[in-house]
Amino acid sequence: MLIFGAVLVFGAVICLSSTSYVVQPGTRGIKVTLGKAEDKFLPEGFGVKAPFITTIVPVNVRQRTQAVKAECFSSDLQQIVADVRVLYRVPEQSVVQIYKQYAGDPFDSLIAPRVQEALKEVTALQTAEQIVKNREEIKQKTLAAARQKVGDMLWVEDIVIRNIDLSADLERAIEAKMVAEQQAAQARFSQMQSQVEAETAVIKAKGEAEAIRVRGEALKLNPAFLRLQMVERWNGKAPLVVPVGVNNNGAALLMPMGAVETPAGP
Repeated sequence: MLIFGAVLVFGAVICLSSTSYVVQPGTRGIKVTLGKAEDKFLPEGFGVKAPFITTIVPVNVRQRTQAVKAECFSSDLQQIVADVRVLYRVPEQSVVQIYKQYAGDPFDSLIAPRVQEALKEVTALQTAEQIVKNREEIKQKTLAAARQKVGDMLWVEDIVIRNIDLSADLERAIEAKMVAEQQAAQARFSQMQSQVEAETAVIKAKGEAEAIRVRGEALKLNPAFLRLQMVERWNGKAPLVVPVGVNNNGAALLMPMGAVETPAGP
């Protein structure tokens, strides 16, 4: 009797477990009865189903990230290997359709080949150097083309270009060109700086010459001003120069006292 009772309890537990299901958070359920899937998905939570003949298939609707590698050619026929990460999700309205039409992960059959195709189309329009310099532009154009190719069945949230591999010779050539461009830019800056300094010196010299001319004309018109300045600045000591004559303008010519010859004594 104990064994029979234990068997009945075990059978009841199995029957109860087979008549209920739980759809986990971040997933949607597909109810399949005798090989036929229903047209509506099951939301998260607990539910009841027919025992033994009905199964619940979970479909992940969270955002996921997958790696994609694409071998591309630039417009100058250089081979480029791009390593990208694709962020995508399965929208609720496509859960049943994707389960019915695509086996396994829909990324491998629907997203990956279209992202590779979009990336090849975008890189084929630019040179290898432009592809290396304009990574953000390449990303945005590839993302737009991939979304158009995939459609609304899956949502391509974003594309991240992790690495762009070039041949060793091409990398050295691009690096040498960039160094040459930087050196040329530095030379142009130095030339402009020298030109500005020269123009500044010319302007300063012109200003000083004009100031000297103005002061000379002022002294020419008023020679007494110079004598006034000498008197105001005299420190009370005997001067080291003496006037020896008067020029045509009425200004005295100042000569060092050592240059004035004194008459010899008798």
